Amino acid sequence: MSIWTALLDLLFPPRCPFCGKIQDRSGVCPICQKNLPLTREGESVRLLEAGLRCAAPLWYEDIARQGLLRFKFHEGVSAAESLGEMIAQCAAEAFYGEFDLVTWVPVSRKRLRRRGYDQAELLARAACRVWQAEPKRLLRKSRHTPAQSGLRDASQRRDNVLAAYEVLDPGTVAGHRILLIDDICTTGATLRECARVLREAGAAEVMCAVAARTPSEKDGKTGKSS
Repeated sequence: MSIWTALLDLLFPPRCPFCGKIQDRSGVCPICQKNLPLTREGESVRLLEAGLRCAAPLWYEDIARQGLLRFKFHEGVSAAESLGEMIAQCAAEAFYGEFDLVTWVPVSRKRLRRRGYDQAELLARAACRVWQAEPKRLLRKSRHTPAQSGLRDASQRRDNVLAAYEVLDPGTVAGHRILLIDDICTTGATLRECARVLREAGAAEVMCAVAARTPSEKDGKTGKSS
C-alpha cells in the first residue's frame, strides 16, 4: 500500500456502499453481501420496450434502495466503484460483444451544481474501468426537470423527460451500438427517452444497464416504485 493510499484511507475510510459502515477495505461488507436483493439468472434483463433491454444486478428494494438513495442524494460518491463493478459484471453477462460505446444519462446543470456530481457518470466511469475503457459523453440534459422520484404516475414520468435530452454530436453516435448507464430504473421513462434520442441521431442499437431496477408484477415481485 502506498503512503498516498494509506493517507486517503485514514481521511476517507472505506465504507460499505449499502449500510455505510466503515470497514477495513473497500467493497460490500459481509453482512450486506448476504442480504443483497440480487437478480437471479433470467431476471436481470427487462424489456423496457421493443428493442430496448435493461440489465440490473439488483432489485431496487431493501438495503439496495437505501444504499442507492444515499449514493444519489447524500454524497455517497465512494459507493460508485463497487456499484460500477456490479453493473460491469451484469452488463457483460447480458450484452457481451453487443456494444462498442458506453455513455450515461446526464443530470441537468442545475442539479449538477447543487449535488456536485453526476451519479450516472460516476457509475459509467467505474464500470468502464473494469473493462479498461472510457465512457463517452454523448448526451446533454437540455432543460431542468423535477426529480422523477417525486412523480408516481408512469405518464407523468414520461411527460417529465420528453425532449429533455439531446445528443451533443451526432457524428459520435451514428452507427454505434451503445450501452446507456444510469443508477436506477423504475418505470424506464428516462432510459426510453434517452434511447429514442440516441436512435434518432443514428445509433445502430441501444441497450441499458443500471445498478438496480424496481420489481414489477411481471417479475413475480411486488416492490414499491420510487
